[in-house]
Amino acid sequence: MANNTKLRSPIKIRNELKLSVGYLLCIGWVLFTFILIGWTLAASLVTPREIFGGNVPGSFFERLLSGELVFNNYVLAWEAQNLSVFFINSLIYCIISLTAIIIIAAPASYALSRFRFRSNALIQTITSIAMGVPAVMIIMPIFSIAIALQATGTRSTLVFLYIGMNIPFTIFYLFPFFRNLPSGLEEAAAVDGCNPVRTFWQVMFPLAQPGIITVTIFNFITVWNEFFISMIFANDAAIRPIAVGLFNMVQGMRYAGHWGAMFASAVIVFAPTFVLFILLSNKIITSVTGGAIKG
Repeated sequence: MANNTKLRSPIKIRNELKLSVGYLLCIGWVLFTFILIGWTLAASLVTPREIFGGNVPGSFFERLLSGELVFNNYVLAWEAQNLSVFFINSLIYCIISLTAIIIIAAPASYALSRFRFRSNALIQTITSIAMGVPAVMIIMPIFSIAIALQATGTRSTLVFLYIGMNIPFTIFYLFPFFRNLPSGLEEAAAVDGCNPVRTFWQVMFPLAQPGIITVTIFNFITVWNEFFISMIFANDAAIRPIAVGLFNMVQGMRYAGHWGAMFASAVIVFAPTFVLFILLSNKIITSVTGGAIKG
């Protein structure tokens, strides 16, 4: 009977000591991040007086043991400060933008990686240049065009900009995933009567799922936390995304003394990306470290 037991290689102390500096840096960064997130969470559940008292963790644990956490901070942030409006706006922008980005960038990346045509290298070069251009360099010409077209202060303008800003990165991220897929899959699909479009959507697109999920998460974080573009184009409070909304809320709550609600707002804004990383961390690690499916 064959022995299927997997043997672990013995740990070599000398090799581990060489990595000790890296281990210490990672541990220090994790502790630093944990302390910042924990302090913010604790501050969102205590009163402003306790925040200014300088012992937020102590006040938090006292309230936790007595069952008197100040959940009203979250109610104040969500309802009284219109955080719910900004949250829903960002959710709408993310859903529409991320869907459109994948619909546009995935076929483009597939075509550039699998087909050879005259302008292939030129398109890749232009895309790489577009990916390296900072938004601050082009935002004023775009704003001038938007004014001329009377397209400022609309949701569609924000969505259009979010899509355009993230397509180059998405194309290049998905490029190796499609390039490393076996060419025999396309040949088999052609034998079965599939045209290139049907082959892409029914065969190649599902096989690139690890890369698509990961780049969608990265794009979600970018769109969700985007501030500069929305600060310029979302001049109406009703269409502001959560980053600009939070900025304006912090300014108002800071002077009004609602410090607990301010930290509660920060927790609400941070929660979606944190939950995504927790639920999909394995797929992200597999995609980033593994690269793509090998043929």
